[in-house]
Amino acid sequence: MIENRLKKGLGRGLSSLLGDSTDKVATNKVSIRDLVRNKFQPRKHFNKEDLEELTTSIKEQGVIQPIIVRPSKSSEARYEIVAGERRWLASQNAGLHEVPVVILNIDDVKSLELSIVENVQRKDLNVIEEARGYDRLAREFDYRHEKISQFIGKSRSYIANSLRLLTLPSDLLLMVEQGLLSAGHARCLVNLNNSLEIAKIIIKKKLSVRQAEVLVKSYRGKKTKFVSKKDANILTLQQALEEKIGLNVIISNKKNNTGKISFDYQDLDQLDKLVNIIKNNY
Repeated sequence: MIENRLKKGLGRGLSSLLGDSTDKVATNKVSIRDLVRNKFQPRKHFNKEDLEELTTSIKEQGVIQPIIVRPSKSSEARYEIVAGERRWLASQNAGLHEVPVVILNIDDVKSLELSIVENVQRKDLNVIEEARGYDRLAREFDYRHEKISQFIGKSRSYIANSLRLLTLPSDLLLMVEQGLLSAGHARCLVNLNNSLEIAKIIIKKKLSVRQAEVLVKSYRGKKTKFVSKKDANILTLQQALEEKIGLNVIISNKKNNTGKISFDYQDLDQLDKLVNIIKNNY
C-alpha cells in the first residue's frame, strides 16, 4: 500500500510514493466541490502568472498528475487536499467539474509532511513559508530538527537556519515573502536590534548579500559599546568567533584584563553545537 511507503519515501518526494513502485495506485475522479483546502498547507501565496499558465495547460491537456487527498473530517467536503492545491485552483479556473485524485488514509502529521515535501521539492514555497512549515512540525508534533532534516532531505543546520528567520520582525518577514529580500539577506539580519532599518537600506541601495553582510558587520562593530577604540584586538577576536560558530558573541574586557564571554543561542541545537565545539577543543 502507498501508505506503508510514506515514511521511507518522504525524503525523495512525492514521485517516490507514486511513481517508483510497480504497484498500481488507484486513481479516482471526484467532483471539485468534494474537495477542501488542506488546513496544514504551508503555502499561502500562489503566483498569479504561474496559476494562469497552469489553467491554460489544464484546459488543453486536463489534469495530468492526480491530486492527493485524504478523507475530510469536516462537514464541508468529502476530502481534504494533501498535495496539489494549485492544480485544484487551476482546475476550477479551467471550468472542470471533476479532477483525478489519489486517496490516502493518513493522519495530520503525515498530511503536513507531504505538503511540505511537495512544495519544497517543487521550489514552490518561499523561505518564510518553508520555515513556518518546519516550525509547525516542531511545535505541534514535537519534531526535533534532526527528524525534520531526515524526512525533508536537508541538513540539520539548514533546518535550524530556516527556523532562525522566524525571529525576524513581521514587517521584515513580509519583505522576504514579497521577494524584496532574499533568504541570504534575511539570515544576516537575524539577532540585529534594528534589522528593519538595515533591511530598508539594503532594498534602497540594492545591496548584494555580501554587501549586506559587510553593512551588518559594520553596524555590529559600532554598537559594541564595551570595546573601546583602542581594543581593536578584542573586536577582531569577537568578530572572528561569530564567523566561526555562527552565533552572536559578546566579549566584555575590563581594564585589568578580566571579563567574560557571552554567546547568544536561539534553540537547543545551537546550544548543542556550542557545547560540542568546546568539548572537542578543550
